[in-house]
Amino acid sequence: MSDNHALGLFRTDFCANNKKSVATNHSRRDFLSAIGAFGIVAAFSGSPWFEAFSGIDHKHPTESARKFRVWVFSDAHVGRDEKYGNGRKSLADALQQSESQSGFDWNIALDLGDMSGDVGLPKDPEGAEIVRQFGTLKNHHREQIYDLSGNHDRSGLDEPQAWWWRKWLDPTGEHTEFSHVHQNERPFPIDGTWERYSFRVGNLLFLMMSDINEPTQKIGRGTLGGNPAGVVSGDTFRWWKRMVEENSSSVIISAHHYVLKNTTVASGDWEGFRRGDKGEWQDWYHGYYEGKGSPRGASYLYWVDSKQDSGAFENYLAAAPGHVDLWLGAHTHTAPDDTHSGKSHIETRWGTTFINVAGLTRYMGRPENCVPRSWLLTFTSGSDEVKAQCYLHTSDYAPQGWYPKFDRVIKLSKPFTVPMQISKPSTKG
Repeated sequence: MSDNHALGLFRTDFCANNKKSVATNHSRRDFLSAIGAFGIVAAFSGSPWFEAFSGIDHKHPTESARKFRVWVFSDAHVGRDEKYGNGRKSLADALQQSESQSGFDWNIALDLGDMSGDVGLPKDPEGAEIVRQFGTLKNHHREQIYDLSGNHDRSGLDEPQAWWWRKWLDPTGEHTEFSHVHQNERPFPIDGTWERYSFRVGNLLFLMMSDINEPTQKIGRGTLGGNPAGVVSGDTFRWWKRMVEENSSSVIISAHHYVLKNTTVASGDWEGFRRGDKGEWQDWYHGYYEGKGSPRGASYLYWVDSKQDSGAFENYLAAAPGHVDLWLGAHTHTAPDDTHSGKSHIETRWGTTFINVAGLTRYMGRPENCVPRSWLLTFTSGSDEVKAQCYLHTSDYAPQGWYPKFDRVIKLSKPFTVPMQISKPSTKG
């Protein structure tokens, strides 16, 4: 059975009967107006690639025009927060806060996965609710948000790979009737597939990798909850390596639902759990299933090309330090000031800065570990520094708003530049 046919079998009448209620109701003119303040002109006819940042005076730019802001969020676990949070809208609340007078400007956003809050397999009603919550955007277009899949977004081992996520989050715009994602309205068009894709903003090259089911496992997602160890295929790793090697003139930003081993909080072996009084493993950051799954690597990207703890990404970066500027991940929910084995939420290894951005949820995990937050990265044209800021979406931990203890200025391998024409990244090989 083909993936597309299987996706059709999972269709519900929800979207057909409520298409108007989940539509974003943004016209192309609204979209162009919203991004016009950044000086972007979209060439929607002909070539899908942006031809220019024509509103920027490169000789005498305004301070605002020189900024490019990337909002990064993850782990909304929409269904979980709605069920246990008295209807809490984890995604919609964050979107509305960002667009409020007390919020912040952003040009694009990265969603690093775990939109689903289901401990079992994700289902259509939650997908429709996610689309509905995206519909609360007023000043931005849905296509300004670039998505990748997390472990809770995976479908079952006996189902078409990621059918639910592909249907409702749909980064490639293959299922617009459900997701309302229109590929030709991307401000920066993507190149690739739902599993791995890239897009470029000037000399910033974003490499987006989704988490998948490990094909050698016979028991996993659903039966083992989120089955938390991170997974990518060998094809995805080889694609990532090729993109890094063929785009050395770019500022490279890698994104996956997971960080790499021994980078940020609790990303080492067995660090997703704690020992009980009798020495037994117990749930802590992640759920533990005795003798099942791959709990050793519950907090990091553990499976690569069906090899456990392969070290593929880590070894490559160690041999080529500084080739990747940023690695953005999520997955491990914990308090902003938490550390584990000397690791915080933002660390540098192999010349790469790693940030754990998790997450927007208030109810997926232990209460002390669920502090809704996200990050804003501000790039400045002509500067080799990016400013990273943490935003708290509730006042449970500290007053809602910026959390200045996390403010960082991160050195990039080269200055951010905005050429008059944005070209497609190299994908040879």
